[in-house]
Amino acid sequence: MALTSPKKVVGLTLLVVFLFGGASAGLQDRLTMGGYESTGTESYKAAQELEKTFEQGEPNLALVVEDARGVDDPEVAAAGGRLTEKLADEADVTNVVSYWSSDQAPALRGESGEQALVLGRITGDFDDVIDRVEKLDEDYTGKVDGLEVTTGGSAMMWLENTTKAAEDATKAEFMVFPLVLLVLIIIFGGVVAALLPLSVAICAMLTSMGVLFGITFATDTSNVVVNTTTFLGIGLGIDYSLLFVTRYREELRRGKEIPEAISTTLHTAGRTVLFSAFTVAAAFLGLLVLPFTMMRSLAIGCIVTSLLAAFLTVVLLPGLLKWLGPRIEKWRLIRRKADPSEDGGGSWHKLATGVMRRPIAVTVLVLAIVIPLGLPALNMNLRLPDESVLATDAQSAEVASVLREDFDSREQQPVQIVATNTGAPDQQTGEIDDYAKRLSQLPGATRVDTLTGTYEDGQLAAEPGPASARFAVDDGVYFSMIPAADPYSDAGSDLVEDVRAEKAPFDVQVGGQAAVSTDTFDTLVDRLPIAGAILFVIMFILLFLLTGSILLPLKAMVLTALSLTATFGALVFIFQDGNLMWLVGDFVETGGITWTAPIMIFAMAFALSMDYEVFMISRIKEEYDRTGDNELAVASGLERVGKVVTYAALLLSLVFLVLLTSGISYMKAIGIGMALAIVMDATLIRGGLLPAFMKLMGSANWWAPKPLKALHTRFGIREGEEMTPAPAATGTDTDASLAAQKQ
Repeated sequence: MALTSPKKVVGLTLLVVFLFGGASAGLQDRLTMGGYESTGTESYKAAQELEKTFEQGEPNLALVVEDARGVDDPEVAAAGGRLTEKLADEADVTNVVSYWSSDQAPALRGESGEQALVLGRITGDFDDVIDRVEKLDEDYTGKVDGLEVTTGGSAMMWLENTTKAAEDATKAEFMVFPLVLLVLIIIFGGVVAALLPLSVAICAMLTSMGVLFGITFATDTSNVVVNTTTFLGIGLGIDYSLLFVTRYREELRRGKEIPEAISTTLHTAGRTVLFSAFTVAAAFLGLLVLPFTMMRSLAIGCIVTSLLAAFLTVVLLPGLLKWLGPRIEKWRLIRRKADPSEDGGGSWHKLATGVMRRPIAVTVLVLAIVIPLGLPALNMNLRLPDESVLATDAQSAEVASVLREDFDSREQQPVQIVATNTGAPDQQTGEIDDYAKRLSQLPGATRVDTLTGTYEDGQLAAEPGPASARFAVDDGVYFSMIPAADPYSDAGSDLVEDVRAEKAPFDVQVGGQAAVSTDTFDTLVDRLPIAGAILFVIMFILLFLLTGSILLPLKAMVLTALSLTATFGALVFIFQDGNLMWLVGDFVETGGITWTAPIMIFAMAFALSMDYEVFMISRIKEEYDRTGDNELAVASGLERVGKVVTYAALLLSLVFLVLLTSGISYMKAIGIGMALAIVMDATLIRGGLLPAFMKLMGSANWWAPKPLKALHTRFGIREGEEMTPAPAATGTDTDASLAAQKQ
């Protein structure tokens, strides 16, 4: 239909795109800002029980109050008391405690004597907390009753985190489109041709967001889909369009008329685009086994985007090409000589033949670069996000800095031990007292508060007071342990393990930030091997259907693993060890990397790597089916599709590099990590190791047991037209084969 009624196809497609794009206007309001915690963990259940049964919870709001007169000045103390009462009267704010309401607790007084803390908990789900803290920040930051007040805490951190991430992503999008258009004009030489890939990318992005809007009615969806859909939609839309238009121009150079060139392109490059989209989508299936809403949303968003980008490429692009006809060359700004790739003079042909003359030397050289780059990845330390992911001038980051430097405890980050079905707590005081003493003796425990008082170093440090009643209900009791170490550190995890190992007189559940961190990474350790196994099996099957080989799929995944290992090594060197800040921008060095960044980079980079692999290997397979010569197939295939990969890598690198302008460290990590992975994969891996391995493996590249060969013959995927494979060439000299082909 695209050939007979191109205007109708283009019009109907654009109408659908605009309808879905219009629906996407309501997407943001239906997304959750949360989704970073698994709901099946002990820490999650402890938090739920604590809130439901005890109406208590971890403080997520902190007000730092400062006055030069000193926090013990009578006027300051009176104003501090009024501030505490005012906050306690706020809707959805509970468990408010301050230096002035807790008998001048030393832990809530700054070392200088000019600062004090007011702590509280905003109730509700993640999004309710974010909305509420935004209003509280407006009311409580600045001069309040003569006191200087600054709002902080984890709620404020997440507000600034999500707000800044959205702002940075929007800024990046505005930077991306002009950059991409400029590069596309340089690639295609003209404005009209350059607009085609960008049009497909924009349509893919809008349509994907419209589909995701519908998905939000069926399942909770994280706001991470907005950014990933935007950047992946741009990247894949451009990738697929580049491959399609390049093959179309190739067919025109062979003397075909426009309709025939489009038809041939649909049956060759179009088939590859669709297969590549399924490969990219399959690369994200493993993430669905991770029990985090954010990761499932990432997977769903990327699957939808990849499939729609391919669909629009094979539906919209043929219609546009037929409709435009010769006008595709309109507004040409750059004139070039005839493409040398048709006579074997392309740069990728020269690179491939050069590599295949010295495959062992090239392999050793590339491995000597890639393996050392990847060694730092062995020491990768993952951590949950906190204020350190923000710029140092972010409000919550400044409050966190004050808490670390001027206050001697971690009152906002307790380990919470929750016991229910204990019987009447006032009849269990002996067991409670003994258990609290033992908990307070654990390495890394500063203090334990519970119904029977306050405990330090195995001793009762303070008798129970009126505030102690909050630790008990008719059939339950809980304990609040203040840790000495960063809850996201190894010491924080060790403390959680020690608490869980300590024999308790009741069935207990351990929660708090340290427990959330421990449970998150325990969950990842349990589920990531399953995700990896799913990824391996699906990729092997898909690449076998493409190649008919059992070795090429293994080779593809090994090469991708090498590329990603080197990328992770660079991430550790930069963001964990704090190097090259002058290049990537300032960030807070924590000795760790936010856990979501490597997983997102792995999923997206692996998918794009397989995208390039499909582009290259499908064309190599087409040439091999035509000639039967392994080396000739590699050289000819790469010279025809290598430039597409080069252009795609350049464009995608630009798309992700703009994230370096973000003020959030994990977004910087995603930007530099994706750019490194893409460039490394398109150069050292696909330009060096791929032809070297193909040469070394020789005819074994295409080997499979007879039953599998028969399976591939029946169900396999091919880019080229159906043909009888040529007999294998007797020689191994690629240049001789090329000479014979030209004759």
